[in-house]
Amino acid sequence: MTGLHFMLIHFPIGLWSLATLMIIVGALFSGRLAELSRAALLPVLILSLLGALASIGTGINIWPIEGSMTSSLTRNHILMALWSFGLFTMLTVLVWQGGKSAFDGTRRWALLILALTGGLLFGTTGTLGGYLVGAPTQFSLLLNALGWNLHYTFYSPNWVLAVMVIIGFLCAILGYRLQKSRV
Repeated sequence: MTGLHFMLIHFPIGLWSLATLMIIVGALFSGRLAELSRAALLPVLILSLLGALASIGTGINIWPIEGSMTSSLTRNHILMALWSFGLFTMLTVLVWQGGKSAFDGTRRWALLILALTGGLLFGTTGTLGGYLVGAPTQFSLLLNALGWNLHYTFYSPNWVLAVMVIIGFLCAILGYRLQKSRV
């Protein structure tokens, strides 16, 4: 599984990088290139999510889950991969639901901020993966300079995760109701 994971992971990395660039161009520029970026964004995001699912699936199967959970570096890598996947899933839904109006008004800024945040997340994921295979990057030095020792684990109690999920559902319901009331 290790070789398969190393091969598959390049698809979401490349496609998420491309999607981030497309969002930057679509949000900040006008003209034909910006129009093409906005029009082609949804297929790129969908393909990236499919690649990410395959990558996460093979990545989790590299070592037994018990072994992965004993390494703080591996836990952080998995956590960042899941956060990256979640953020780009949210971007995909926003672009899909927004259609041609996804880049209108202030929505473009939300997409831009989410895309740049996603870029940092998957960059961090890759850096942690590089550490796991003995190939740290310069980005890891930057993270260390910013005060994050990559060998420590994030910790969120289960109740915090539950509250976050509840807030997410409430925001989704509120957004749906607001959208429905505008129609």
